[in-house]
Amino acid sequence: MGGSDGILGVAEIKSATSMERRGKWLKRRERWLVVLGVVLHAVYMLSIFDIYFKTPIVHGMDPVPPRFTAPAKRLVLLISDGLRADKFFEPDTEGNYRAPFLRSVIKGWGRWGVSHARPPTESRPGHVSIIAGFYEDPSAVTKGWKANPVEFDSVFNRSRHTFAFGSPDIIPIFCSALPHSTWNSYPHEFEDFATDASFLDEWSFDQFQSLLNRSSEDPKLKQLLLQDNLVIFLHLLGCDSNGHAHRPYSSIYLNNVKVVDRIAESVYQLVESYFMDNRTAYIFTADHGMSDKGSHGDGHQSNTDTPLVAWGAGVRHPMPMSSNNHSDCGVRFIDEHMHDMPTPTEWGLGGIERVDVNQADIAPLMSTLLGLPCPVNSVGNLPLGYVNLNEAEEVEAVLANTKQILNQYLRKSLLKQSNSFYFKPFKPLAHYSSVLDQVEYLISIRDYEAAMKLSQNLRSLALKGLNYFQTYDWLMLMTVVTLGYIGWMIYLILHVLQSYTSFAGKEQQVLHLRNSTAKVHLCGYLFMGFVCILLLLEHSPPLYHAYAAMTVFLWSQIFSEYQFLKALWRDLLGKQSSCIIRLVATFAISVVILEFLVHSFTERKLYTWCFLIVGVIASIRLYYSIPWKSMIPIFVWFSCWFLSVFTLMPAEIPDNTLLVVASGVIIILIGGVATYQDMHTEANKYWHLLLNHDMKKPKLPMLFHLQALMVGLSSVMVPLSTSHRMQKQELLALHQLINWSISGFSMVLPLFSATGILSRMTSIFLGFAPTFLLLSIGYEAVFYAALALALTAWILYENTLIYRSKVKTSSSKAEEDNIILDNEERGLQLSDMRIPLTFMVLFNVAFFGTGNFASIASFEISSVYRFITIFSPFLMAGLLIFKLFIPFMLVICAFSAITKLIRVPRLGCYFLVILCSDVMTIHFFFLVRNTGSWMEIGNSISHFGIMSAQVVFVLLLFALTNIYTKDIQTRSTQQFSRKLM
Repeated sequence: MGGSDGILGVAEIKSATSMERRGKWLKRRERWLVVLGVVLHAVYMLSIFDIYFKTPIVHGMDPVPPRFTAPAKRLVLLISDGLRADKFFEPDTEGNYRAPFLRSVIKGWGRWGVSHARPPTESRPGHVSIIAGFYEDPSAVTKGWKANPVEFDSVFNRSRHTFAFGSPDIIPIFCSALPHSTWNSYPHEFEDFATDASFLDEWSFDQFQSLLNRSSEDPKLKQLLLQDNLVIFLHLLGCDSNGHAHRPYSSIYLNNVKVVDRIAESVYQLVESYFMDNRTAYIFTADHGMSDKGSHGDGHQSNTDTPLVAWGAGVRHPMPMSSNNHSDCGVRFIDEHMHDMPTPTEWGLGGIERVDVNQADIAPLMSTLLGLPCPVNSVGNLPLGYVNLNEAEEVEAVLANTKQILNQYLRKSLLKQSNSFYFKPFKPLAHYSSVLDQVEYLISIRDYEAAMKLSQNLRSLALKGLNYFQTYDWLMLMTVVTLGYIGWMIYLILHVLQSYTSFAGKEQQVLHLRNSTAKVHLCGYLFMGFVCILLLLEHSPPLYHAYAAMTVFLWSQIFSEYQFLKALWRDLLGKQSSCIIRLVATFAISVVILEFLVHSFTERKLYTWCFLIVGVIASIRLYYSIPWKSMIPIFVWFSCWFLSVFTLMPAEIPDNTLLVVASGVIIILIGGVATYQDMHTEANKYWHLLLNHDMKKPKLPMLFHLQALMVGLSSVMVPLSTSHRMQKQELLALHQLINWSISGFSMVLPLFSATGILSRMTSIFLGFAPTFLLLSIGYEAVFYAALALALTAWILYENTLIYRSKVKTSSSKAEEDNIILDNEERGLQLSDMRIPLTFMVLFNVAFFGTGNFASIASFEISSVYRFITIFSPFLMAGLLIFKLFIPFMLVICAFSAITKLIRVPRLGCYFLVILCSDVMTIHFFFLVRNTGSWMEIGNSISHFGIMSAQVVFVLLLFALTNIYTKDIQTRSTQQFSRKLM
């Protein structure tokens, strides 16, 4: 019937009208989908800051003053920045200990241990946990760690007056907004890594000494110094600066340990001789350690283990080591190390009891010694092993510490309860008030042991309760966002099925888009309104509304396609079991490949194994399709193995100008061979679809020679420009002009090439080569050639698959299986999933082939010196980013050429690429970290951000490369069939 209509000419008119209508609808929907994708990914990208990076600090709690007499009138806090525990305690090569004064304190009249810091082991987080008693607000990673993201309470705030001297990076954090403080810091210029920085420690001591000297002539200052609840803080930066500059095993760093010990002794003698009342407590510690490489930040033991020495008023005297001293064996510290770790024998302190603490425990220790309330946001546990109190006072001190943590829990609970319709309390603390009453009763009857045990248990539960409310919204938010991503992916699949597959040919499916959906949309909007009103009444942040609304909207769109879903389900049930198995196998293989790509973000060497294996499998498959004499199987094998080398290379690219010049020669040779193939293989059936000599001829007959000349010129300019920089000379203006001219001119030339796939791709490869060479410093120039060979191998592989399918399948059978869309494009099939998956692998190789794009360390600034030497951050950043974009553009050009070669809709494949990237996005969403070093936290955010931004990133590159690929033409199916015949 349809055939006869076609002959009469009626169906053609109807078909043309419906195709035109369908084309307009498709364009509108695609524009709408792209906008929706951009908005959705932008909104969901922000969700990690509501989930993972929410401040743990709450305000509105009352301080809890302890009910005992303060053992100390003043406290001296000495923090040696960057001092490792082992370098402090161990002897030098001659057997002499580096800190003789502090060792005499440990052995004679003080207490000692190791303070365990939690990553990130940086200066600010370390000082915050020591002085304020809580671990760094993870939201600081998004706001700059030198600025206060939120205001917090500290021991300094609770003191009557604080005197502080030291680094300009630390002292102002705690004292700049504190009215009852006297402080000073040296200028940043003093922090010179080229010198021995121990003079910075001497500066802090000198400032304190001059303060005491001035007090004899200044009655007001004298009165300030004689008050109780006084804190004196000396920040000693020398070890940190010397560790960075000279490494912690250098003589300069180790000598700085001796300097710090001398300063501790001088401070002690100065204070005791000034006050003469034996009412001063002293605490010596460090904010973090230092790795052997002169860095810190991560959770390595050399960074987390710092010394702690306490002595003076209110501090216990040394005790011999006893197995009965501790009851917390098996408990882990904040840095995951165990309690009661063996003390290294070389420290020479095995017979003296060691009391290790978490870094945040130092704040309640200082507060207890001064008789002050603990900082209201502190999460530290008072280390009783350090304080010299009677049994009743110990219980009161622990109870005050417990109440302070419990107050935080109650405040968080109250805030959450007041804003929740369905509040889920933390059940273990449901009867906290009766427990407090019981503790008070036990104290009244002097059963201090039972009261202590009950208080400590209550404190542990309060800490668990704080964590419970910190993560209270996690399940809801993560569920909403994950459902949103899944809904977006399902919606994309439905769009691809409706628009680019055999389902697109069924007229009734299009009609279902316009009717029978009003009720579903109405229900969806009502539910969305209900959820938003609920969130509004709960005083939820505005972004919560956006997450929920986006998710409900997407699922409403999915359910509105219920007629199509029913038709799809019926179609699946009607399929043979082999089709179902193919569908499941494709899904499983896709997930495995995408999971491989997720792991490649942290282990780029995986790509080496990937291309070694793919090279063998692909060449063997081609061997059974076409003979070896075509050289295609060997070429595919060679190009894959060649590309596999680069992910073994170091991420920091070493300078090698000769290699860049040699790469220019390699690029010209590859371009020459490809041009020869294009001109002389017309009769070769294996290359036939890649050539298009019947179509438009090149506008420039000598185009290859001109492009080869541009590559050659850029190769010559590389050593010329570099030699001036190596001789400390300014880049000549003439050289600069030539480099800019070559780059700009060469990128225009591909537009004048012939429209066949091979000729256009060769021209694009040669067109971007001069710019890439001029921006290269080493092996990445060879990577450009290797990537181009791999992309050519991909095109040849797809071309071979077409040849094989056409030979094996008659044209009539092909037409039955494939619906023809606009512009002779065929519908997408299940097997076409290999195209977006291959694209994802090659696109990620372009990311990681010469380094780690996800890390700022991969940006080598010397790459731009052949274009500009005067510092211009925006222009330099633009050149660096453009260099990174060039490999991506090659991959997308090859992707576009393949979609034209196999005649599938490019935008349909683009949606499948976004689908694949969103599978990875969900995985990275669950891998975001809010603990660990700044680098680990930052990398987890950047990985998630890169995948989330890919919907925009890839689309922009598609639009850019479309300038070069839009007029690529291939021979039609009919031409190919005639050739075969």
